[in-house]
Amino acid sequence: MQKKTKRATHSLVPVVQANQSTRTIFTEQFKLDAVRRMQEPACSPTALALELGIRRNQLYKWAAALKHTGAVLAAATPATADPTGEIARLRRQLLAAQEENAILKKFDAYLTKR
Repeated sequence: MQKKTKRATHSLVPVVQANQSTRTIFTEQFKLDAVRRMQEPACSPTALALELGIRRNQLYKWAAALKHTGAVLAAATPATADPTGEIARLRRQLLAAQEENAILKKFDAYLTKR
């Protein structure tokens, strides 16, 4: 019969139970403010990440996610934004919509011939 030995569980790192969560959840406003500060010309993303206590790549992930949802554009552009940029953006949107409309018209004509 073998003798069972106990393992030493001494560790410098605290043991986390499976049901305990150690993740920090940041609010959307915090993320939005962090991304806005990161986009300022004089701000270093590395320095900002150190200041906020997060990883630098987390800032970039938040920026990509907020850009995808459009939250950064709405929050970052003040009411007195450059109107020429807005006009250019609207013209690009109009051109894309017109191209899509022309494609759909051609497709409709193709379907009606069959």
